Amino acid sequence: MADHSFSDGVPSDSVEAAKNASNTEKLTDQVMQNPRVLAALQERLDSVPHTPSSYIETLPKAVKRRINALKQLQVRCAHIEAKFYEEVHDLERKYAALYQPLFDKRREFITGDVEPTDAESEWHSENEEEEKLAGDMKNKVVITEKEAATAEEPNPKGIPEFWFTIFRNVDMLSELVQEYDEPILKHLQDIKVKFSDPGQPMSFVLEFHFEPNDYFTNSVLTKTYKMKSEPDKADPFSFEGPEIVDCDGCTIDWKKGKNVTVKTIKKKQKHKGRGTVRTITKQVPNESFFNFFNPLKASGDGESLDEDSEFTLASDFEIGHFFRERIVPRAVLYFTGEAIEDDDNVKRKKTHAPKKTTRLHVTFLSGLEGSQLFHGQNLRAHSPCTAQKLPSSPRFRQLQVFLICGK
Repeated sequence: MADHSFSDGVPSDSVEAAKNASNTEKLTDQVMQNPRVLAALQERLDSVPHTPSSYIETLPKAVKRRINALKQLQVRCAHIEAKFYEEVHDLERKYAALYQPLFDKRREFITGDVEPTDAESEWHSENEEEEKLAGDMKNKVVITEKEAATAEEPNPKGIPEFWFTIFRNVDMLSELVQEYDEPILKHLQDIKVKFSDPGQPMSFVLEFHFEPNDYFTNSVLTKTYKMKSEPDKADPFSFEGPEIVDCDGCTIDWKKGKNVTVKTIKKKQKHKGRGTVRTITKQVPNESFFNFFNPLKASGDGESLDEDSEFTLASDFEIGHFFRERIVPRAVLYFTGEAIEDDDNVKRKKTHAPKKTTRLHVTFLSGLEGSQLFHGQNLRAHSPCTAQKLPSSPRFRQLQVFLICGK
């Protein structure tokens, strides 16, 4: 049985608790009267913006009612915006047909099926003066016809490894390419974008055209991206335009022993009964760019994907969008690297200094041990306090203020 001491009829532990509470209150009052502490706390609180939601809660019901009406209008705006993007998709389809003859000619120049005329190959670059000087130097060199024949530069067909070079130049793509993918990608001759037909659900298809090779029999590999351009009923205000919601790949008809998306491993297996050991071979997935054509499927049964799967799917969508919006329309500039420099410049312009997070280091006396990190945003409800008087909430009364500002 527990032994309780009493003082004047009151348990000693209750007396001790009362003393501690009194000492805590006195200590808190002393600290809260320190002008330097109050000034430091007020400075921090003033630097933290008020949350809009806390302000809205203070408004009269009549005003809140009008705000709800504005939200109704905003939802209607989102649906009009969705219609706008549907028409943009129709325009993209229309102009894709106008671009295609130019892209077809691009392919002919790349493959060497057609040689550009002098007029088609004329281009005035930014380094024109340097090129002119180099031309003048060449004109001063006199060589015989025989020497000229032996000194001629090699003249390969078309532009060798055009698309493969783009894969190497663009970090987003080069990260996907393994060493054993490279010989296959050197056979890539063209990449096309095809938009969904009028009246069909919004989507686009990436077509990768390959010349005959020793790896697979397909002449074209495809990746279809399905899109949605309508506000989410559960969160209509998040609508910012069309988004990719799913994708489908294709079956690659690999030639025997050439499938780079799998690898064969040997594994020793022990028989449980006899105790004998045998070696078995097993095929397991292998990292490869060509897994791009066997994508992870978005969950269609309402179940959420795990974090890694969501990241993989989001990365896939980003790559598909990049092919459509950047690589295919501006291929030559990614081949030369000029588009990459432009992209880097845009990224630098959009870079902002990281925002500072307001933090207060405080120690609680309500059963919590040690110094706890208290983020400034949790103090927003108390931000109207003055340097003379702090709010009388229990949270502040329980503080043994141990403020370290600016850490």
